[in-house]
Amino acid sequence: MELSHGRAEAPVWMRTLVGWHVVFYGMLAVIVLAALLSPDLTGGRQIAYLSLLGVLAVAYRLLAMPAMVSRSRWQSQLYRWLMIVCVSAAVGLYPQSVFILFIVSPQIWLLSDRTWDAVPLSVLLLFTVGTAQLWAAGWSVDAFWNILPWMVISLVVSLLLGIWIDRVISQSEQRAELIEQLEAARDELAEAHHTAGVMAERERMAREIHDTLAQGMTSIVMLSQTAAVELTRGAVDPVATRLAAIEDTARENLAEARALVAAFTPVALSGATLAEVLRRQGERFAAETGVDVQVSLDMGDDEVAALPQGQQVVLLRAAQESLANVRKHAGATRVRIRLGLSADGVAIEISDDGSGFSPGTSSGGYGLAAMRGRVEESGGTVSVDSAPGRGTRVQVLIPATGQEG
Repeated sequence: MELSHGRAEAPVWMRTLVGWHVVFYGMLAVIVLAALLSPDLTGGRQIAYLSLLGVLAVAYRLLAMPAMVSRSRWQSQLYRWLMIVCVSAAVGLYPQSVFILFIVSPQIWLLSDRTWDAVPLSVLLLFTVGTAQLWAAGWSVDAFWNILPWMVISLVVSLLLGIWIDRVISQSEQRAELIEQLEAARDELAEAHHTAGVMAERERMAREIHDTLAQGMTSIVMLSQTAAVELTRGAVDPVATRLAAIEDTARENLAEARALVAAFTPVALSGATLAEVLRRQGERFAAETGVDVQVSLDMGDDEVAALPQGQQVVLLRAAQESLANVRKHAGATRVRIRLGLSADGVAIEISDDGSGFSPGTSSGGYGLAAMRGRVEESGGTVSVDSAPGRGTRVQVLIPATGQEG
């Protein structure tokens, strides 16, 4: 009966040891009381009998109890040999105490590391106890035939009980090991979820910075370059207009930075509907670049305002990213932004007449990838239709039942 020495052992024994101790000492107390009250056990035999039980009780406390916890082999062996000697001698002095076998026989199995280590000791215990009974009966043949069936039955019961104890302990240890593995797997899974959450949050923050601060800084750089060119030409009024636009963009960027610290809701949507923000974004883009921007709604302002906040954020960021790509790459003269409802949900389409690109060979940079990630988190889809020299059309569809981004 193999018993582990690791963490799986403690739960098996600590739940049952107290019960074993109570039963053992309780039965010893009953046997001692019976010996004191028995008229068949007096004088020196009674003293010897009680001394044997006292040795057994002390040996159990000093050897068996520590061995059950530490699995010390020498303590287990020493206790079991002492127990066999004490029990056999006690039965020889007082045969009526043979029922002590019911508590000492399982101890042989409890203190065994292997099944075949317990079998010979169990046989030896019953043999010596039977011999002690025969000695007490005067070695008569009738006593032998009376004792033999009970010894055989006791042996069978002891072996069956030992096998059952072996199976219970093995199953308990297997369960304990499985629980330990499950706990380790749970900890690893929690760590993986934590890491994934951290990475997702970093990616989200990167998208927010790209869609707000980075694009705002790009606008400021381009406006500054344009103002510098106009200043060299002596055009004061256009420079003043550019400087005012730079100030507005910088103020909005500062507000976005503060919003990123506090939360992820765009400042532009604070106190304004998505339709109003899209129109304002289009007007600013047109003023900064000279590109003709038109915003159209295929749904009412009330319907737009009723959209979940998460969907409005996703749609706004898609429009901002598309305009940023038009500014940096397209060289377009006209941009159309259309927001509307369809049978599948709410959609926004941004199209331009710029130089276009080949979607199969160009990823559109981090901005397009960030847009796809944001939209897919909301359960939506992104469709890019473009070709060199034919402009670009970006369509974003958010299902009506999609998760808020």
